[in-house]
Amino acid sequence: MKKMGVPGKILCVLMLLNQQQVFNDQETLHLPANYTVGWMETLDDEKLISDITLPGTHDSLALYGGFIAKCQAWSLENQLNAGICFFDFRVFPLGKKLLIMHGPVYQYANLKDALETIKTFLSKYKSETVLVRVKPVLFFKSKVTLLVGQMAKNDPDSWTDETIPNIGQVRGKIVFVQKNAFRLGIRLYETDKHNDYIVTNVEKKKEKNIKHLTETTYEQYRADCVVLNYSSGTGMPRLRLDINPKSLAKQINPWLYKHLDNESKKTNPKPCFGVIAMDFPGLDLIKKVIEFN
Repeated sequence: MKKMGVPGKILCVLMLLNQQQVFNDQETLHLPANYTVGWMETLDDEKLISDITLPGTHDSLALYGGFIAKCQAWSLENQLNAGICFFDFRVFPLGKKLLIMHGPVYQYANLKDALETIKTFLSKYKSETVLVRVKPVLFFKSKVTLLVGQMAKNDPDSWTDETIPNIGQVRGKIVFVQKNAFRLGIRLYETDKHNDYIVTNVEKKKEKNIKHLTETTYEQYRADCVVLNYSSGTGMPRLRLDINPKSLAKQINPWLYKHLDNESKKTNPKPCFGVIAMDFPGLDLIKKVIEFN
């Protein structure tokens, strides 16, 4: 094989430097000096949060469990600083605690501490709001709703009403999102249908993502709900060990970045895609989602 000369090596380095950071599997967050953490500051106070395109994470604290269960690399604090503002917590009640899980895998975290981390962030960046979806594991929906209600119902820094607020009403607050098994907060409409998270063919997953994102732009779905799209998936239920959350994100995230980049050039004003919940997102993918605002 012919050895690469110095100019070729320099070109490769430049190409690597110019690559967009759309996938991240490193624990450390490296923010550029000019990165805007409080990106909601410029949003019109009257804008409904259902009309904002929001970057989120799927199974937001699934940091443990190996390639089968791990969906994120950054801590909750790092995700907040990177611009993520929708969090997806799966919880299991143990006494008065709500343990954060991914399936049967305990994630060495609990909901109370997670909410405190978010509140600390919001106390520093008062222009921001953070949406939180709590999803009970198994059949504990009543107990989970009760326990979260005890934490949030009389908390001035939490929004638990069904009414869709505008951004001015919820700056500095956690907005709870409800769906079926959890009855607290604004309503959620999911574009994912039953078993859409199971992926055996990446190209078909891309087609589903396009369909879901297109569906999100229809205003009737956003009339009284926040719309949620998941770009994530796994082939594990079909014993496709080669398609796990991380390996899929390596393929989906670059594609999603390009797709959103193309969509942003098509129309003015830009469409609203609601919440896009991702696995292992990189800074440039998060920024691309934010640009739709």
